[in-house]
Amino acid sequence: MTDFKDLAQLRRSHRKFTDEEINPEHVQTILRAALMSPTSKSQRAWHFVVVEDKTDIEKLADAKDLGSQFMKGAPLAIAVLGDPQANDCWIEDGSIAAVSMQYQAEELGLGSCWVQMRGRGLADGTTADEVIRGILDIPANYSTLCIIAIGHKADQRKPQNEDNLKWENVHADKF
Repeated sequence: MTDFKDLAQLRRSHRKFTDEEINPEHVQTILRAALMSPTSKSQRAWHFVVVEDKTDIEKLADAKDLGSQFMKGAPLAIAVLGDPQANDCWIEDGSIAAVSMQYQAEELGLGSCWVQMRGRGLADGTTADEVIRGILDIPANYSTLCIIAIGHKADQRKPQNEDNLKWENVHADKF
């Protein structure tokens, strides 16, 4: 197990993946991390759609105009959903779960990248939500926050450089 201090320094976004499939036990471990993540009022109201079908992942990559095409090379995509009418903290709760999955993937030696979907879409006005809902048969009351693309790393990224940390953005007691 990696020390969290090191894990935080090592976790970087990866957009290039090998063709190697992900061990089903690793998928379960990643989902376990999401399901254990804290939520507002312990609602645990998020939902996750695990997508391993290559055709569906390719369609999901086309749900918005920019920043998602790399998903076509991912062997696994996990859509993070919430019901905005039922949970006013669905964005926060989903974000915590998504980041938990990313740190768990890193600890397992896998790469991941957050693909923002909320508030995104296509030039013709179609929202990413509409596209994703059609691909994954998501009920109308749920919205997609993001999709986490996961796979075996096809590239190497240097750890975060501590010299670049913006400590000047940290304020004690008052801004």
